[in-house]
Amino acid sequence: MNARTMHIAAFMMRHGHHVAAWRHPDADVDTNPFILFRDQVQSAERACLDAVFFADSLALVNGIPALEPLTLLSALAASTERIGLIGTATTTYNEPYTVARQFASLDMISAGRAGWNLVTSDNAAEAANFGRDQHVGHAERYARAREFHEVVTGLWNGRRDHRGAHFAVAGPLNVARSPQGQPVVVQAGGSEAGRELAAATADVVFTAQPSLARAQDFYRDIQRRVAAHGRASGSLKVMPGLFAVAGRSRQEATDKFDQLQALIEPKAGLALLGRMIGNFDLSRYPLDGPLPALPQTDDGQRSRQQLLTDLAQGEQLTIRQLYERIAGGRGHFTVVGTGQDIADQMQAWFENEAADGFNFMAPVLPGGLDDFLTLVVPQLQRRGVFRTAYTGTTLRHHLDLESV
Repeated sequence: MNARTMHIAAFMMRHGHHVAAWRHPDADVDTNPFILFRDQVQSAERACLDAVFFADSLALVNGIPALEPLTLLSALAASTERIGLIGTATTTYNEPYTVARQFASLDMISAGRAGWNLVTSDNAAEAANFGRDQHVGHAERYARAREFHEVVTGLWNGRRDHRGAHFAVAGPLNVARSPQGQPVVVQAGGSEAGRELAAATADVVFTAQPSLARAQDFYRDIQRRVAAHGRASGSLKVMPGLFAVAGRSRQEATDKFDQLQALIEPKAGLALLGRMIGNFDLSRYPLDGPLPALPQTDDGQRSRQQLLTDLAQGEQLTIRQLYERIAGGRGHFTVVGTGQDIADQMQAWFENEAADGFNFMAPVLPGGLDDFLTLVVPQLQRRGVFRTAYTGTTLRHHLDLESV
C-alpha cells in the first residue's frame, strides 16, 4: 500500500440519502431499523471501512422518525469489533457535561471506536421542541459551539472546573479513558465560522463540495487554517460527502439513478430545498421559475445556502431543476457510473489535494451501500489506495491520528 491511504466512512440514513429512497421498490421499510443498520454496518466492517456515521436532527425531517444515535451506536458497538462509530450531538440544544459523558461511555464500550460529530443545529424546527419561539442565530450558535467543545474536551482530559460565557461546570467526569484516549471529534460546516471551528478543534471535517476545483480550494484553505492554529499537518482529515450510484455498467447505473429521480414527489423535493437553502418557504414561488433572491440565512447553513444559490445561478436552474439536482447528493460530490468510474473520481480527488477520504452517502438502503462495497471498494483496494485489512483497533488508528 501507499504510505498515505484513503479514509472512507459510510453515512447511514434509514432508507438512503435520496429524498425518494423510501419509495424505491428495493427499500427495506419493514425491517426493524436496528436490524437493518446492524447488518449494513457489519458489511461495512467486512470491507474495512474506517467508520459509520449517523447524523441527527432533534425534529422530524421529511416526516421520517430516526433512532437516537447514541443509543443506536451503543448497540452497534456490541455487534462489531473494529469499525469506528460516529454520532451527532448538537451544541445548540445539549449541555456539555451530558455529551462528554455519553461519548466517553460509548468510547469505553466500543474499546476506542467512538467519534463525536459536533454540529450547530441548522433546522429551525428544532427550536419548538425545546420551548423556544425562535431558532438560535448563526453567530451565537458558533460562539456557544466553541466553548462547548472546550468544556467537553476539558472533561475528557480530567479538568474539573470551567466558568465561561455559556457554561459553568464543576466536578470530574467519572468515566475511565479508552484505548484511544478520547473520542474523535468530527465537525461539519463550510461557513467562515464553521471552517475556523473545524481548524481549531476537529480531527475530521465533513464537507459538501460539488466539484474537484471547489474541493481543492476548501482543502487548501482548511489546511492553512490548521497551520495558523499551530496544529501539525495531517492532524485534520478532510472527508467530503460522496453520493454515488454504482452499476456493473454505466447504463445500469444511469437506470438506477433515473428510477430514483422519477420517484421524487414535488412537495418533498421543495421541502428539502427550502430547508437546505436556509429554512425558507419556497411554496409560493412557481416550480418552473427561477430561484428567488434570498437574504442570508441566520438560522440555517450559510455555506450550503451559498453553494445552492451559486449552482442555481451558474446553470440557470429553475426551482424544480434545483431540487432534482440535490435530491440525492444534497449538494455533495455526485457520481453515477461503474465501480471503476467511481473509484477513478475518488482517487483523483484523493491524489490532487481535494480529500483525505470520503463520507459515502448510499442512495438507497440496503442496495446502495452493498453496490459500493462490492463494486467500488475492491477497485480502490486493488490500486493500493485503501486498506485490505485493519491494522489497529481504534478509530484514531484507522484515521492515522495520534492518541490523545
